[in-house]
Amino acid sequence: MFESAELGHKISKTVWKKELPELRGALLDAQLDLLQSKKFPVIILVAGVDCAGKGETVNRLNEWMDPRHIETHALRDLTDEEQERPQMYRYWRVLPPRGKIGIFIGTWYSAPLLENVYGTIKNAELDQRLERIVHFERMLCNEGALVLKFWLHLSRDEQKKRLKSLEKDPKTRWRVTDTDWQHYKLYDKFRKVSERMLRTTSTAESPWTIVEGSDPNYRYLTIGKALLAALRQRLDAAEPPQHDEPIPPIMSTIDNLLILRTLDLSKKLRKSDYEDELEKYQGRLNLLTRHAGFRKLSVVTVFEGNDAAGKGGSIRRVTQALDARLYRIVPVAAPTDEELAQPYMWRFWRNIPRKGRFAIFDRSWYGRVLVERVEGLCGRGDWMRAYGEINDFEEQLVRNHTVVVKFWLSISQEEQLRRFKEREKIGFKRFKITDEDWRNREKWGEYEVAVCDMIDRTSTDIAPWTLVEANDKYYARIKILKTLCERIEAALGKV
Repeated sequence: MFESAELGHKISKTVWKKELPELRGALLDAQLDLLQSKKFPVIILVAGVDCAGKGETVNRLNEWMDPRHIETHALRDLTDEEQERPQMYRYWRVLPPRGKIGIFIGTWYSAPLLENVYGTIKNAELDQRLERIVHFERMLCNEGALVLKFWLHLSRDEQKKRLKSLEKDPKTRWRVTDTDWQHYKLYDKFRKVSERMLRTTSTAESPWTIVEGSDPNYRYLTIGKALLAALRQRLDAAEPPQHDEPIPPIMSTIDNLLILRTLDLSKKLRKSDYEDELEKYQGRLNLLTRHAGFRKLSVVTVFEGNDAAGKGGSIRRVTQALDARLYRIVPVAAPTDEELAQPYMWRFWRNIPRKGRFAIFDRSWYGRVLVERVEGLCGRGDWMRAYGEINDFEEQLVRNHTVVVKFWLSISQEEQLRRFKEREKIGFKRFKITDEDWRNREKWGEYEVAVCDMIDRTSTDIAPWTLVEANDKYYARIKILKTLCERIEAALGKV
C-alpha cells in the first residue's frame, strides 16, 4: 500500500516557483466561492507517520488561504469534559459549518491506531472502532460534507533521517521528543496497523490519499492540488453528489395491525393513588442520583409523543425530583440557521451531558424519521439511513455509560381533540395550541405508520422504547418515573 510513497518523489525549485502562484490564487478563489455559496463544509484530515510534515503542511494551507475561514484543530490529550462523554464528542462539537474549512491534525483515527500498536486494544476492537468511524464519515458525506483524508508517509530510513535532521538543528530540536523515537522503534508495528486502518477506512465517499512526506515541495503541491481539484469539482457541479443507493420500500403490515393500536389507552390511576405513587417514585429517583455510583453514569431521556400527549407535564414531574444543578432540559424546535449549516445530529451531539448529569430532550433526533419524513422536509434516502445513524449514536452513548431512556407518549385521536379544545379555552394554555398542531392532526395515519417504523427499527436492547399509555396523565407520569428509576437502578448494578 505504501510502495508508491517510498519512491523518492521530489519537486524542483523551478517547478515549485512556477506552479505555486497559480495554485495559491486558485485556492483562494475556490475558498471564496465556498464561503459565498455555503454549499457544503470541507473536512480535511492530516494524519501519518511522525515527523512526516503534518504540522508544516497545515501551516502552509493556512498561509495559502484565508485563515479566518479555516478552523484548525490539533487535538491531543482529552480534557476532563471530553473524558466524560463519548469518544467522538470532541470532534462532533468542532465540525465546520457549511462554507468553512475544518482541518484536523490528531484525527479520530489517532486513538485507535495508538491503542492497537501499544496493545491496549486487540485487532477485533480496532476493527469495530474503525467500522464506527466509517459509519460516521458516511453520515458526514451524506449530509453534504466534503471529507478529504491525507496520510503523510515516510519509509523507515526517511523517518530516521528526518528525526536526526530536526534534532541536529537548534531551531527545530524542540520538535523531536522521546515519544517520536519510541514510535520509530515501533515503525514496523505502526506500518502494519496503519495499512490495516487505511485499507478498512478508504471508502468511495472519503478515500485516503497517501502522500510521500520526505520532500516538502512535493508534499505541499500534491495536497494543495488535491484540495483544489476536490473543491472545484464540488463547487462547479450543478447538483450535489448523490450518495444514496437504491432503497427498497418499507413493507407495511398486511393485516393493518400496528403496535400503537395494541396499547390499552383506557388504563387509569386514581388521584389518591397517583399522589402516593408520585411521592414514592420521585423520592426513589432523587435517592438514585445521590448514589455514589451515579457519578459514573449520565442519563439521556427522550420524550416523544402525539401532540398534547403530556410530554411537558411528564418532564416537570421528573425534574421535580432532581437537583436543579444536575439536569438540563433541551427543547427541540425547528433548527436555527447555525444548526442547518451542520449535520442534523450536531445540535444533539453538543448537548450530551457530563457524568452524574441528566439531559432531557423534549423532542429529539427522531424528528428526522417522524416530522421530517411525514412533512417531506428531507429525502426518503435521508430518513431511511437515519435509523442506522441513530442506532450508532445511541450505541456510542451506552458505551460511554449513558443510560438512554426513550418514551413515546400515546393518546387517542378523541383524547387529543378534547385536549386541543381545552387548550383553546384556557388562557394560560392557549400558547400550547398552534395551527401546526391542527395540521399535523390531519396526517394522523401517516404519523402512526412513521412511529411504528421508528419503534421497529430503533428499539434496541441497549436503548429500548417505552410506550406510554397517556390518555390518563396520572398513569402516564407514574409509568415514566417508574421506568426511569428501574433503568438507572439496572445501570448502577453494572458500574
